[in-house]
Amino acid sequence: MQIIQTILALVLTLGILVTLHEYGHFWVARRCGVKVLRFSVGFGKPLFSWYDRHGTEFAIAAIPLGGYVKMLDEREGPVPDELKSQAFTSKPPSQRIAIAAAGPVANFIFAIFAYWLLSVVGVTHVAPIVGEVASKSVAMQVGLQPGMEINAVDGHRVNSWRDVNMRILERAGEQGLITLNVSDGEAQGTLSGELGGWNLSDETPDPLGEFGITPWRPDVPAVLGQISEGGRAQAAGLQAGDRILAVNDQSVSNWFELVDFIRNAPEQTLYLDVERAGSGQTIKVTPAAKTQDNGEVIGFVGAGVEAVTWPDDVLREVRYGPLEAIPMALDETWADTRLTLVAIKKMLTGLLSPSNLSGPITIALVAEASVSSGFEDFVRFLAYLSVSLGILNLLPVPVLDGGHIVYYTIEAIRKKPVSDAVQALGLRIGMAMILTLMVFALYNDLMRL
Repeated sequence: MQIIQTILALVLTLGILVTLHEYGHFWVARRCGVKVLRFSVGFGKPLFSWYDRHGTEFAIAAIPLGGYVKMLDEREGPVPDELKSQAFTSKPPSQRIAIAAAGPVANFIFAIFAYWLLSVVGVTHVAPIVGEVASKSVAMQVGLQPGMEINAVDGHRVNSWRDVNMRILERAGEQGLITLNVSDGEAQGTLSGELGGWNLSDETPDPLGEFGITPWRPDVPAVLGQISEGGRAQAAGLQAGDRILAVNDQSVSNWFELVDFIRNAPEQTLYLDVERAGSGQTIKVTPAAKTQDNGEVIGFVGAGVEAVTWPDDVLREVRYGPLEAIPMALDETWADTRLTLVAIKKMLTGLLSPSNLSGPITIALVAEASVSSGFEDFVRFLAYLSVSLGILNLLPVPVLDGGHIVYYTIEAIRKKPVSDAVQALGLRIGMAMILTLMVFALYNDLMRL
């Protein structure tokens, strides 16, 4: 079931972003008088299709990992004389550049709209309050202490841990100072310290953790919430609302200690001291054995934790009017753009390991997690991925939109098109680069698994 949910989340995510991207090409092509033969979401054989009054076929294809807009083009076969004026190749370079750029531009427009919508609807963030600071970490060298709230990183305002994450991620692999504006109660101040080439892990990058910060979280008591139907917890008589005080006479102070006891005891009998409705009792439960993807066998009883309420004083509601939200949406989109460009630059210069590159498996996992987390997280994920898709397609690599834009720009300057031989060579080089990148990203995904 989990795999099916992950696949569906990936299809939904790519379906939305690919449709928007290709619609950008389609819309501008139509405005430039180009005849569009097919608008396909997905590759391969169409599962179903229909035609509009202009004769354009709209198709949903079997392989949901991309899409394309097929236009009338003299390079792909003979074009009747009466239709030559509608061929893509008959249009001036300026219009062909506009058509090629329209897909990435549509991705940026969507990101701006998504962030604008979130700003108008309003979102509630958990304030970035430090819980713990790791010894000998950059965070400790900067002077962060538990209980401090981070208000800005290098002069950029931050409202949530996501904002903090993105800002410190930009500084990965760098030397020099990092500056944090913090508050502790009513007192405010500025902290700064040397990064010293701080970098991310090659295997499981965790910017906050590797920087040395553990976010503050409320205490999670060992109180049961959901009890799974047919699970060992239900069979033992455990109920929602039970507070676990001890396991095998060893006291339990929070949920995570209880989880450790259970995980480490597959098919072993545990005696739980339980407080229920003000009275105590002992309940015997034997965790079932569950094999993880990595082969580890853990104990599992089929019980979840009771929901924990965040204190009001650590929640920050961010909401803007329709006009105020426009610059905020532009700032968010620019922040995503800058982060993506900085990451590409650092990978090319060796400041950031290429092993941090992610492929379709990671996208699918994050998509499923964001869908499960709710509307806000999914929209933010779509916006960030849309910006990344737009930037990727604008790279000056043959095959991508950016490569076509380079060809048409050269043609506009030289007053004649780039030769077929050069374009064919560029196509082979571009395909090799893209395939290599895809294989490497997929390899990284598999190594993370």
